[in-house]
Amino acid sequence: MKKFNVIIGGFILFLFTACSHTRQESSRLQTVKTDTVISAAEQSILQYPGKVKAAEDASLSFRVSGTIRRIYVKDGARVRKGQLLADLDPTDYQIQLDATEAEYLQVKSEAERVMALYKDGGTTPAANDKAEYGLKQITAKYNHHKDQLSYTRLCAPFDGYIDKHLFEPYETVGAGMPVITMIGDGRTEVEINLPAAEYIRRGQFKQYYCTFDIYPDKHYSLQPLYIIPKANANQLYTMRLRQEDTDQPQPSPGMNTMVTILCDTAENAPMSIPGSAILYEDGKTNVFLYDAAQKKVYKRNVTLIGLQTDGRATIISAQIKPGDLIVSSGIHHIQDGESVMPLPAVSKTNIGGLL
Repeated sequence: MKKFNVIIGGFILFLFTACSHTRQESSRLQTVKTDTVISAAEQSILQYPGKVKAAEDASLSFRVSGTIRRIYVKDGARVRKGQLLADLDPTDYQIQLDATEAEYLQVKSEAERVMALYKDGGTTPAANDKAEYGLKQITAKYNHHKDQLSYTRLCAPFDGYIDKHLFEPYETVGAGMPVITMIGDGRTEVEINLPAAEYIRRGQFKQYYCTFDIYPDKHYSLQPLYIIPKANANQLYTMRLRQEDTDQPQPSPGMNTMVTILCDTAENAPMSIPGSAILYEDGKTNVFLYDAAQKKVYKRNVTLIGLQTDGRATIISAQIKPGDLIVSSGIHHIQDGESVMPLPAVSKTNIGGLL
């Protein structure tokens, strides 16, 4: 009987020792929370609101100041390149030109007489040089005043339509002040604003088209023109696209549209992870990949595309893939290759473990 009691006692002591050792080993492991990497492939189709813009859009102004004499076109009128749109009272500039022209003719006559004498040896080289320089000077002045008179006429720089005029006849305007705005009648363009996260992956943009509410069954193909590489005050990047030639009804400048961008995500497809999983170290962006078989974590480098308003982050990486487990909480207390204990997943039907 005593022998049986000794055996039972030894077995209980072994179990207690084993459990104590397991508890001690578990207590030494860092507890972390893991999350699953999911694909952001649904972002391979992007849509942004846009606005139709005229390919040619100009605010026209006089190059000299003066009083508007007449405006020859009305708002909405179609005009041709070179057509007179408005003019200034040219009286002052005409008087200036007439005075300069008289001076020019006098100096020109005297200079030609001196240069003729010099050819015959009847005067000095200094006198000849003075006559040539004087003629060049008055010629430049004369041409300048002729240009100023011509600047009192405002002409259309391209074929298009008058948008609006900003001044009325008999009003005085300064040089460079916009007087008339006009738009071209060529192909229109579309302008959209891209957030920084999509500007970074612009190399994946492959195809573009836009739609309009007034033409619900029609798609208008677009070709990218440029993206301004500097963000505006709202941290958005302005992109311009040109509409391709088509027999479909043409939208007018000012119309709202929806632009669709198709992306090629076959390579370096973006993935979505919790923002708390991102570890910034020495200028690099990393995450901890959890290996369930080894129960260890391994540091992996990622490229951060952007942080979303829901707290998640969009990344690309050749070292992780959708479906992998990463550490989303406790990243600052673990090391590369360390064994960890993941927290059990929260039950969707037994929240809080009350059942």
